[in-house]
Amino acid sequence: MASSITPPAHTQTPWVIATRESRLAIWQAEYVRDLLQDRFAQPVSLLGMTTKGDQILDRALSKVGGKGLFVKELEVAIEEGRADLAVHSLKDVPMELPDGFILAAVLEREDPRDALVSTRYACLADLPQGAVVGTSSLRRMVQLRARRPDLRIEALRGNLDTRLRKLDEGQYDAIVLAAAGLKRLGLADRIRELISIEDMLPAAGQGALGLEIRQDHAELGPALLSLAHEPTWLATLAERAVSRAMGGSCSMPLAAFAQWQDTDDAQPTLILKALLGHPELPTLVQARAQGWPSTHEQAQAMGQAVAEQLKAQAGPEWLAAL
Repeated sequence: MASSITPPAHTQTPWVIATRESRLAIWQAEYVRDLLQDRFAQPVSLLGMTTKGDQILDRALSKVGGKGLFVKELEVAIEEGRADLAVHSLKDVPMELPDGFILAAVLEREDPRDALVSTRYACLADLPQGAVVGTSSLRRMVQLRARRPDLRIEALRGNLDTRLRKLDEGQYDAIVLAAAGLKRLGLADRIRELISIEDMLPAAGQGALGLEIRQDHAELGPALLSLAHEPTWLATLAERAVSRAMGGSCSMPLAAFAQWQDTDDAQPTLILKALLGHPELPTLVQARAQGWPSTHEQAQAMGQAVAEQLKAQAGPEWLAAL
């Protein structure tokens, strides 16, 4: 539920949102802009930027600096005073933020699942032996390989529209994308199969939006906090704690997903699952925990405990290979 903090009185100086210029990033920034303007009658503008992650398309992110390449320029704009906040797909946000920066809020999650998109096949099970599937996510690669070792998995970079174009041109038999982005852009009709959580565990933070600001922005912090969805924030904190404890980055085939489930008790239970792949083996190591976190610290402790399970099961040789 949203925070009960009383928002500050609005000013006439616009708040500026730094955003990547992809269609999905613009949608996300406009979504937050509209929330702020509707709630506070506060003028909000966008500062579109091209990040290094958008520019480098011929190499895997794990080889050129990881997902932090998508946020660095936005953070520089905030640091220099050209912007007040940045709206991120939370799965793209590094586990450690620069000194002086915080996630001021996490918004309610969209569909966290992965989606199979194809012009020819209705589901993953229908793909013929040797079919070419596009993804540059190591997390998706290891799970696809474990389920369908007969598939050819090829690298796929670019924004969402670029990936769909490459599919439509026939470069791939199918591609795997986050369902949330497709739904937010009104492209749900491109989804042929919503892959179940049991068949493909999502990335930490997948489907959620995070709002990043300077920690000392006294006026903006309380306003953004009032937009937060606490159940999503607690769940994604647990997920991100797994990744942080594992040293997770684009170069680690790691998944973590937490979901609230109603039980016979009055208090819902948070179920946290995680898995770790291997760069050369089709085997997956999996761990699970459940609890009733009501604070950010308790959620992070759940994630830390699950990470310790993964480490113990994988062993030192597996971890060294990563």
